[in-house]
Amino acid sequence: MLETALYVTDLDRSVTFFADDLGRPVLLRNERMAAFDAGRRSVLLLFAQGQSAESMAVPGGAIPGHDGAGRLHMAFAIADADYAAWRDHLEQRGIALTSEIRWPGGGRSLYFDDPDGHVIELATPGLWPNY
Repeated sequence: MLETALYVTDLDRSVTFFADDLGRPVLLRNERMAAFDAGRRSVLLLFAQGQSAESMAVPGGAIPGHDGAGRLHMAFAIADADYAAWRDHLEQRGIALTSEIRWPGGGRSLYFDDPDGHVIELATPGLWPNY
C-alpha cells in the first residue's frame, strides 16, 4: 500500500498528534491536507474533512474528489523489539490504549484513538501471514 487517508475535523490538532506524539515526519502540509512518512515507503494522508470532496487541479491532471466520515482504522508496522518502548511512549504522551492483542501467529498490536476517534494500531510482525 502506498497511501492511506484519514479525514479529520481539526487538521492542526491532527498534524500535531501524528508529528509530535507519534513522531511521523511531515512530507507536505497545506490548508487542505498533510502527508506523513508512514514508514516502509508508505504515506499517511490527513485531509480536512469536507475540504477534499471536490476534484482538485494539479500540474499534469486532476485529483478526483473524495471524503470520509466515521471511525476509520489504520495500522503502522513496528518491530517486535520496539513494542514495549512504544507502549511506554504512548503512556508518557497521555495516549490511552483501547486494546492490546497477542495474535495466534505471534504478532502483537497496540490500539488507541487519534484526536478524531480513528482507531490507530501499532502492529508487530506475525499479525498476518505476509507480515
